[in-house]
Amino acid sequence: MDDFITLLTDWTGVIAGFVWGVPSIILLVGTGLYLTFRMGFVQIRGFKYAVRVVRGEFDNHEDPGEVTHFQALSTALSATVGTGNIAGVATAIAFGGPGAVFWMWITALVGMATKFTSCTLALKFREHHEDGSVSGGPMYTLLHGLNMPKLAAAFAFFTLIASFGIGNMVQANSVVDGLVYIFPQAGDNKLIIGLIMATLVGLVILGGIKRIAKVAGYIVPFMAIVYCGAALLILILNIDKVPSAFITIFELALNPWAAGGGAIGAAIQYGVARGVFSNEAGLGSAPMAHAAAKTEEPIREGLVAMLGPFVDTIIICTMTALVIVISGMWGEARPADLTGAALSAHAFSQMLGSSSGGWIVGFGLVFFAYSTIIAWSYYGDRCANFLFGQKAILPYRIIYTLLIIVGATIPLKLVWNFADIANMLMAVPNLISLILLAGLVKQLSKEYFDRHP
Repeated sequence: MDDFITLLTDWTGVIAGFVWGVPSIILLVGTGLYLTFRMGFVQIRGFKYAVRVVRGEFDNHEDPGEVTHFQALSTALSATVGTGNIAGVATAIAFGGPGAVFWMWITALVGMATKFTSCTLALKFREHHEDGSVSGGPMYTLLHGLNMPKLAAAFAFFTLIASFGIGNMVQANSVVDGLVYIFPQAGDNKLIIGLIMATLVGLVILGGIKRIAKVAGYIVPFMAIVYCGAALLILILNIDKVPSAFITIFELALNPWAAGGGAIGAAIQYGVARGVFSNEAGLGSAPMAHAAAKTEEPIREGLVAMLGPFVDTIIICTMTALVIVISGMWGEARPADLTGAALSAHAFSQMLGSSSGGWIVGFGLVFFAYSTIIAWSYYGDRCANFLFGQKAILPYRIIYTLLIIVGATIPLKLVWNFADIANMLMAVPNLISLILLAGLVKQLSKEYFDRHP
């Protein structure tokens, strides 16, 4: 069995390396750049307005939908603020060096325009059901906006598969990784940890989007404040080292004489892959959460969605990265057996001078991963509903819950490879819809701001 797992890990690694090669990176970042220019740098122009929308200035509870703007953003963030911010950043630095962080930033900045476009379209082409619920996302955009039912079905199928990877098994695996660092004996109880997580997830996801949004609305802000507060404390205590950390990141991302050509290539590959894993810009997952927002203005929710990559990657991922770089726990100084969440926990412990850093990372990871798992269950069941109808939702949720146990017990590298492959497969149909319908979003944006200067 061990030999089979090793062989499977090697093969999925080869496939993941291929799908995240130069063409895929150009497609993701290139689409974000194209949309940035096409939408007139909306991530800058509309930033303050987006904050006003999230604060509730334009809420109308009579509008169609199921959740508020804030709850929609919280649900989307609960799917992104998770292991990508702790384990993903650490993995990017471990394999791509600190320079990978720069490419995570680039992915997030252009990804803000991608999120704006995709979530605007999700609201524009969402379906309203008799019971007052709504369904939206790239599959509906492809179906109603472009009349491409086969491509819509392909996106839904790939997202269904991806939900078991990025949204489920990766999260469960990283929780175990973080807990083992704090409690080494936890490594002998992976099955029990998986069972506990599965039970807690099942209690929430059976309630649908409203219960998921309510739980996410509490967990995400609370844990973001605790985790970012600890990181900020470390950075303040080591404020003299912060400038040199930024210099290291920029130099190893852009200077081939300092990093070496191959090292820069690795930085780009892991930076973009982990950046997309963290903020999900371009994948097409977040539009499914934002499509449930109570509003009749697609542009308004698109602006809200655009804040996701900023909060997730520019703020939270950067804090994790700076702590790791300042701690010196990268390159030859990094313990060989520390890569994902355990590396972040080790860096926090080193900088706080006690085990408290590891505890903060470990329990932060538990809550972040938990919120991600419940949010991604909604994405998966929307796709199951699109492909097979309402009858498929309950079986999907049962399978999804059981796979949490599997994810908690299999090797880290295999899970990450699986997630990387699934991510790119679902991104391609979504990116096609964004490129073809960018003109429509541009028109909707102009009409909206003409009415709301």
